[in-house]
Amino acid sequence: MKNSISTSAQPKVVKYVETQHHGIQSQSLSRYAIGYILRGTKHIYDGDKRQTLTRGDLFYLGIGHHYEENVPEAGQPFEQILFYYTPSDLQRILLHLNITYGLNITNEHSCENCRNRSHIAMPAWSAVRNFFANTNNYLRDEETRRDETAENLKMTELIYLIAAHEGCCLKSKLLSNADAAKENFEQAIYDSIFKDLTIEDLARLTHRSLTSFKKEFRRLFQMPPHKWFIRQRLMHSRLLLISSSKSIAEIGAECMFPNTSHFIKLFKKEYQMTPAAYRNRHLSTAVPEAPAAVRETEEVGEAL
Repeated sequence: MKNSISTSAQPKVVKYVETQHHGIQSQSLSRYAIGYILRGTKHIYDGDKRQTLTRGDLFYLGIGHHYEENVPEAGQPFEQILFYYTPSDLQRILLHLNITYGLNITNEHSCENCRNRSHIAMPAWSAVRNFFANTNNYLRDEETRRDETAENLKMTELIYLIAAHEGCCLKSKLLSNADAAKENFEQAIYDSIFKDLTIEDLARLTHRSLTSFKKEFRRLFQMPPHKWFIRQRLMHSRLLLISSSKSIAEIGAECMFPNTSHFIKLFKKEYQMTPAAYRNRHLSTAVPEAPAAVRETEEVGEAL
């Protein structure tokens, strides 16, 4: 149900193959990730919307929780490649590209999509498609698959292809990850979603004054802490409602709501229906398969 990707447990380059459809899954990332769809369809959920990715799509996932659904093609497994990196990895690579090759990296792109979302997706351009085809071949070779030097070279090449590309949301997100202080702040916040902490506790945890904490939080997450934490907990409750047999009361308690009635009230305000109605709707309507050409974000209130 809920998977955690830790820095120590995973290499930098990983190929995932799924032969079965497991429904919506929760992924908790402790590193940033850039991925590419080799085969199948991937849905990334954000509130009451989902974004559909298909073969040849490039995507970015920020630190924290993501709700995903990987759908195999008929008779063929779902396949994706993910590159994981930290701010120190990125800083080292960008410095190397600048000193060794004189690459002058600038980023003038900024939009609401970049600022407000923790995932980005777009069709890959030709050079990136070729890069991932070669990476797929590299990952088939047992002798080089866990070679740290080879991984670093692959990561450097990918960072170069994105950093040297024209301004876009993916490039903007990538370059913003070079700030280690930002990563530490984000990680502390995501680790606290299901903990009973006050705003004052969080400010102390991130070594900031209360005023400084609120300012930094709004800059990174585009909303006040209380509202953001409620939204994250409600998103997780949606996943539990459609993927488990737990009672409404159990789900509310697991998602840190003080009582069931309060949980139901907040859920209805966010999604315009009660948790029970949401679960019943999901049971009576299957999530439709999206056509291969779909790239945009789509409303899924009815589908879920």
